Amino acid sequence: MNKIKILLACVLLGGSACIKAAGVETATEAVKNMGLGWNLGNALEANSQRVTDVNNAAFWGQQDLSSETCWGQYFTQPGLMKMMKDAGFGAIRVPVTWYNHMDESGKVDEAWMARVKEIVDYVTGQGLYCIINVHHDTGADSYSESATLTGYHWIKADESNYNANKSKFEYLWQQIAETFKDYDGHLLFEGYNEMLDANSCWNYPSWHPTNAYNATYAAKSLEAVNNYAQSFVNTVRKTGGNNADRNLIVCTYAAAAGGNWGHADEVVNQMKRPEDTTDGHLIFEVHNYPNIEGDYKATVDYFFDNLTGKLAAKGCPVIIGEWGTSNVDKSGQTDYDVRRDKMFEFCDYFIAKAKANNIATFYWMGLSDGAARLFPAFNQPDLAKRLLQAYHGSSYNPTLPERSDFGSIACTVDFNQQYAEFNLVQGSFTSNDYIRVMLELEEAPASGLFQWNIYGTKNSTKAITAAKSNLSVTADMGTITRVTLQCLKPSGSARIKSIKLKKQSGAEVACDPSVFWGCTMRDVTVSETTGISSIGDDARQTDDKEYDLLGRQAQVRKGIAIKGGRKYLLK
Repeated sequence: MNKIKILLACVLLGGSACIKAAGVETATEAVKNMGLGWNLGNALEANSQRVTDVNNAAFWGQQDLSSETCWGQYFTQPGLMKMMKDAGFGAIRVPVTWYNHMDESGKVDEAWMARVKEIVDYVTGQGLYCIINVHHDTGADSYSESATLTGYHWIKADESNYNANKSKFEYLWQQIAETFKDYDGHLLFEGYNEMLDANSCWNYPSWHPTNAYNATYAAKSLEAVNNYAQSFVNTVRKTGGNNADRNLIVCTYAAAAGGNWGHADEVVNQMKRPEDTTDGHLIFEVHNYPNIEGDYKATVDYFFDNLTGKLAAKGCPVIIGEWGTSNVDKSGQTDYDVRRDKMFEFCDYFIAKAKANNIATFYWMGLSDGAARLFPAFNQPDLAKRLLQAYHGSSYNPTLPERSDFGSIACTVDFNQQYAEFNLVQGSFTSNDYIRVMLELEEAPASGLFQWNIYGTKNSTKAITAAKSNLSVTADMGTITRVTLQCLKPSGSARIKSIKLKKQSGAEVACDPSVFWGCTMRDVTVSETTGISSIGDDARQTDDKEYDLLGRQAQVRKGIAIKGGRKYLLK
């Protein structure tokens, strides 16, 4: 009789209610039903710390809700998820960083938890699968010139770290799990992101060149990953409700999938399936950013063989929580910029292999990025279409709104550091392209508050003294790569009504302002439709500056870095 009632509820209320009522969708079924996934990257996981010593009490809880925009994105809008659903995506991974929003004991700020919940509702409200995690609480720390490690991340694949932080980690997950315990099976939890050892070694513990491989330490490091995974599962299950059989995800060390070199395969061989109070509700996760300049097919084949032959063989389905390509040249040009045809062929091959092996994939960022998310629109519609057709079939013809279909942006900028900068124009151009940059503020700034800061062949500055201010672009300036609004005092605010580029013909091109560093933006609105709104395919891609995972400009020697608004791996 109960089964009949459950089936009737499924018929009357739809698939989502069926999952909630029955609570029996297995991990294998969920992975299959996710379809094609995408990461809402550089949003809730973005972070920027002034105090960077994890042992300093002031390290914890340094940011408010504006952290969502501190890596150049706008606040996420619900329409973005509808656009992804309408296009044909079935799942969204929402990376979340917590340490900048919790106190030293691990208690999460209520406003931050509410914002995470709000975005989860954007996703699940569209009937999409949603994954939330603990993201840059793990990750790579930085090496100084003397090769001394400076710590920023509090969760490590390290025995002593696990012993010291076990209670805080479990308390964090208790709060998350309690908040979402009544959500149905469309919401999945991922225990941690790319967890590295105490020396920030990628690929496998003790891999870093400055440290000789230590088999004893490596074994303890891999066991620490298993311990964190077990703590995660135990904590979530204890909260009850739909968490009793919610599908849970655990990553391998560094979210790596192994390899036929060095000790790389140990991260897969030593990964354990956590013990669980319910059967069939655990998932393994790995990430993949291959170099596609050579013959990538053999690399991809080995990757999937390892996943199916070793990881999935432990009794859990597998997802690829992040993937893309890793090539970024010195000018910041990516595979999408300079070898797009080959990149698209790789995407076809990669998705086909994943689908054939019942492995869900989540593309890392791209597709809709920066201002495009605000409208919403795709700033890489050709790539989005290629991914969707690779999954749904070559005849699939999705509707993909583009950034140029929408108008220009106005916003208020609040500066919180002296010399902080706000992006007005990004993307390479010369006087042959544009003759003037035109900035209109709501009111004239105080004397000595703001200046233009021009990057390119010849870096230069120019004072801004009026509400309407023009920057002439002349031949002697060479190539300009970025123009910012720079605050010369410790704080200041400005309401930007418009920022445009002007051509020789008199035509005006709207630009997409965004956070660079030391500032936040609010009260974002869209003005008139222009039909033209960006430089090239993706103006953010031409930025040749390199940032670490804390959003600071830096030379990242090894590990994951942000360049051109994209995440890539340096080995």
